[in-house]
Amino acid sequence: MSIQVGAPAPDFTLFSDEKKEVSLSDFKGKNVILLFFPQAFTGVCTEELCSMRDNIGVYEQLDAQILAVSVDSPFTLDKFKSEQQYNFPLLSDFNKNVSEQYGSLHEEFAFGMKGVSKRSAFVIDKDGIVQYAEVLENPGKMPNFGAVKETLSSLN
Repeated sequence: MSIQVGAPAPDFTLFSDEKKEVSLSDFKGKNVILLFFPQAFTGVCTEELCSMRDNIGVYEQLDAQILAVSVDSPFTLDKFKSEQQYNFPLLSDFNKNVSEQYGSLHEEFAFGMKGVSKRSAFVIDKDGIVQYAEVLENPGKMPNFGAVKETLSSLN
């Protein structure tokens, strides 16, 4: 079951690429763009996160913090972040709990892999309420970042 617009965003704590615990509640009072992506070092995921990196100023002006989540280990995410020079936290949902909680988990993925995050985008407002939710079944598609920006603009 995916999270619906208007619902409170479930809080979580995950380890970051810096091997530090990061909780959604750490960002209370700030808008959050919560992205789930299938796997580090893959083409579409790299393109998606590089787009966020390159447009960080736009999101900062909209008072938004980007958090990107995958089932990769913190060690893999550290290497991915370093290589791509991402300027936002990458969070490891290695045990798949948060991806599942947000309705963003593929049971079956490419090459027979099971339990990979679905590409998803959520906008969570300063009070912790989901204002935008998009869960994509096709990992080759990108979230609608125009709609993400519109949602953020409406919150400010």
